[in-house]
Formats: sequence, structure tokens, C-alpha cells
Amino acid sequence: MNSCEHLQNAVDPDPTAEAGPDDGCPDCLAQGFHGWVHLRICLSCGYIGCCDSSPYRHATRHFEGTSHPVMRSYEPGERWRWCFVDQRIG
Repeated sequence: MNSCEHLQNAVDPDPTAEAGPDDGCPDCLAQGFHGWVHLRICLSCGYIGCCDSSPYRHATRHFEGTSHPVMRSYEPGERWRWCFVDQRIG
């Protein structure tokens, strides 16, 4: 198994939450930018940010500023999670 302690202990407060057609990266939108690639949601606080394929990498910046270890894909139909600490997907 490719899991780690952070992934095993992460609790998704709303496992059905996913981006809708009008959702976007709030930090990108605040900057007037609409070119994010994919969205992620923090399982510690619910922050939504853009992925590392996006120019501003807000999900990673959130981890760097908070140390919240696990984010989940916020894309429709996706439920995979990522641990920033251990660099593992689960």
C-alpha cells in the first residue's frame, strides 16, 4: 500500500464536495487570473487552491504556509488524496 500516517488519519469533512461549473481557485480569482488547471481542497481546513500544474500553485503555497498535510482532488468524480509531507498519493 502506498499510504502514510497522514493519509490514514486524514478525515474528509465532506467527501462528496467537488467543484461546480462556477467554482475556481479563490486566490487566482482574487488576482484576476482564470487560467488554473485543477483544484485541490485541504482536508484540515477546507481551503481550495489550484494544483502545481497551474502557474500560481496555490494548493502547495497553502501547505507551505500552514503545514496542513493532506489535500484531496476537488475535481468532479475524483477522490484521490495527496500528502505533501510524505509525497504520497492515496
